[in-house]
Amino acid sequence: MPSQPSKALATFSNPKPERDYEIVFECPEFTCLCPLTGQPDFATFRIRYVPDQLCLELKSLKLYLWSFRNEGAFHEAVTNRIADDLVAAIAPRKLRVEGDFAVRGGIGTLVIVEHGA
Repeated sequence: MPSQPSKALATFSNPKPERDYEIVFECPEFTCLCPLTGQPDFATFRIRYVPDQLCLELKSLKLYLWSFRNEGAFHEAVTNRIADDLVAAIAPRKLRVEGDFAVRGGIGTLVIVEHGA
């Protein structure tokens, strides 16, 4: 059975919780819908975090990001929601989520959300 989009974020135990180290994901295929026009918005998401006790499992992140494909969302709202959901799932020491949205009507949008020290 093929994979399906999902809002569930799976985790695993940090193999080195005593050490601060950074994990970086680049997700260049994010799409959602403009809540006003229904047209697709395209973005690259960059997620950087310093794990505490938990790390984020990659396939669940892929399915989670895919789950926004048919949802209407303003850039600011979807970037903050992704950051909030990641914080709730893994409680990182530090997190930075960048939503780098493609140019639309001559304007590109970069939304940056940070959590932690």
